[in-house]
Amino acid sequence: MELNTLPKYDMSDNPTNCCPRFKPEDWDGQELHFKDKLFVKAKTMSIFHIPLNMGSVYPKTFTAMEEADAMSEDNFIVMSHDPSAWRGEHYFSATKDVPGQEMVHLTGDFLTKVFEGPYKDMSKWEKEMEAFVKEKGKQAKKIYYFYTTCPKCAKYYGKNYVVGVAQI
Repeated sequence: MELNTLPKYDMSDNPTNCCPRFKPEDWDGQELHFKDKLFVKAKTMSIFHIPLNMGSVYPKTFTAMEEADAMSEDNFIVMSHDPSAWRGEHYFSATKDVPGQEMVHLTGDFLTKVFEGPYKDMSKWEKEMEAFVKEKGKQAKKIYYFYTTCPKCAKYYGKNYVVGVAQI
C-alpha cells in the first residue's frame, strides 16, 4: 500500500445514516506505511477498559473535523488504544489541522487483521493479533483497534467488525 494511504471505506453505503457498512475484505491482511500521517487525538475515560464517554467524544471530534473540512472519505480510520484500564486514546485520520483539537503525526509500518464478534472477545483478538504479527516475522510495538461501527449499527448490520492495526 502507498505511503499514508488506507484501504477504501465506502461512506456512501450507509443505510443507517450513522456508520457505513464495513467491507472487511478490503482491510484484512494489509500493510500500511505512515510517514508523519496527521491525526486528531481524542481521549476517553474508562473503567476497566469499558469507555464511559465515547458516545460524546466521537461526535464532538467528528463535528470539529467536519467544520474544519479535515475529513477524507477515501482515507479514513480511527485507531484506538488503551494506555491503561482507565483511559482510551483515539486517533482520527485528518487531512489538515483542526482548530481546538490535539494534532499528532504518526510514522511507522502497520499490519492489519479483521476480527468479527462481540467486544468481550477483545483479549482473544489481542492474542490472535500478536500471533498474526509474529507469523509475519515481525514484532508488535503497539496495537490499535479500528471499531468500524458503533454498537447500534453493528446490531443493524448483524456483524461487528473490528480491525487490529499493529505497529511493527
